[in-house]
Amino acid sequence: MADRKTDMTCEIGGGESQVSPTHDRDLPREDEISRAGIARITRVSSVVTVLVAGLALFSDGYNAQIIGYMEPLFTELYKDGMSSTIKTRLSNAYLIGEIFGMLFFGFIIDKVGRRTGIFFATLFLVLGVVLATAAHGTSQLGMFWMMIVARGVAGFGAGGEYPTCGTGSAEASDESAYVRRRRGFLVAVATDFAIDLGFVIAGVVALIVIKAYDENISSGIWRVCFGLGFVLPVVLFVFRMQMVESTQYRRHAIKRNVPYWLIIKRYWKPMVGTSLAWFFYDFVTYPFGIFGSTIIGQLNPNNTLIQNIGYGTVLNCFLLPGCLIGGVLMDLIGRKQTMCLGFGCWAILGFILGGALGPIQSVFPLFVVLYGIFNALGEMGPGVATFLCGAESFPTPVRGHFLGFAAAVGKAGAAIGTQVFMPIQDSFSDVQKGTQAVFLIGAGFAAVGGIIAWIFIPDRERDLESEDAKFRLYLEANGYHGDFGESLIQEVKTTSFKKDTLKTT
Repeated sequence: MADRKTDMTCEIGGGESQVSPTHDRDLPREDEISRAGIARITRVSSVVTVLVAGLALFSDGYNAQIIGYMEPLFTELYKDGMSSTIKTRLSNAYLIGEIFGMLFFGFIIDKVGRRTGIFFATLFLVLGVVLATAAHGTSQLGMFWMMIVARGVAGFGAGGEYPTCGTGSAEASDESAYVRRRRGFLVAVATDFAIDLGFVIAGVVALIVIKAYDENISSGIWRVCFGLGFVLPVVLFVFRMQMVESTQYRRHAIKRNVPYWLIIKRYWKPMVGTSLAWFFYDFVTYPFGIFGSTIIGQLNPNNTLIQNIGYGTVLNCFLLPGCLIGGVLMDLIGRKQTMCLGFGCWAILGFILGGALGPIQSVFPLFVVLYGIFNALGEMGPGVATFLCGAESFPTPVRGHFLGFAAAVGKAGAAIGTQVFMPIQDSFSDVQKGTQAVFLIGAGFAAVGGIIAWIFIPDRERDLESEDAKFRLYLEANGYHGDFGESLIQEVKTTSFKKDTLKTT
């Protein structure tokens, strides 16, 4: 009976300490929520959390990828302002903004909660998208600089959604044993699959808008495509009113006096593993994704705007089955195993494409298919596993910290990859040799990523409570005494749950 009473205190009142009973001020009073009320609120919130994670990361994927489809249009429309330098900065502005957003919100969501984090992250994303859509200047170069700054703001918000959605979906899928057994597939769909679906829809939207303009190049095309990127983020403001913090967060959150040195001593190895694995994954996948249309255009004998965007969209369609297969594999063979398998297959095909590009490219549809499979293998392994390894390798009180840091290191890899991708290609006088070089380099980085993941990423139990319990014992053994958890009472009052949910028991 004592254990059940403690659990109820954690879920309702919060403020539970590892070494001392809950303070009277934290105990629920007349507004205590019934067990049935807790179960209902948690169930609804878990579903909404996963839905919000999927929609948020879908919009991030759309906003990240749409710039890649618009760059060929910018080249034709703004010949005086568009250059290879501006092209790279347009792509990197979003990525650099994401890095700062991941670090900032990764810290914030452990302090104030996942729900607050998703609200402010979405707010920055909407602001940035609106500013990018309205970009103007006294010159073409001035307009592009406004666009670059705006996409940096949008990236800051999008970056915040990575740790928020990654931790939220992982914790939401821990609420029952049935869902926990399928967490790999569920988190894969809510994170990487959603992002990749955003990539695909970005291409579809670009094609529809261009056809609506009768293929006449106009600034209206990119403004419409950019502007549509804020629709879903605005919708998320409504959904967040049905969200509360996960059970794990309500039990284990540490909101003050965080023992960072003890945490680093215990978790430095998985921190290195998840961060570097994400770095090598993003270093390869982002430039090959963003510049997919450019590569197709260089090797496509017809080289029309519609064809290049269409081929780029087809390439991104290959990512979706890769995510789904990876989600299934994570539940069958494990997270780390799936990541390493994907890295290995990715590297092998990359070496094949780099070594035999000439004969493969001579049959252009074959090149497109193999390029698509190459991208899919990255998603099947590290693409889906980075989120879940980053969430499961660390305890709840600092899950946002570490997931945000790992994702930020990954995006640093993406920014570096996109920065060096075009210069490497351009350093060769022959386009085909330049493309071969980037495939071979990408394959090498994928191989190294697989080795690092195998050495440094741990195999964790599926139950998040297991690592949280071990972490609490570790802190107690090292003399740390602090308060854990938070109250559900006040939180529910700020949601749209009806008042009859709050019942005296």
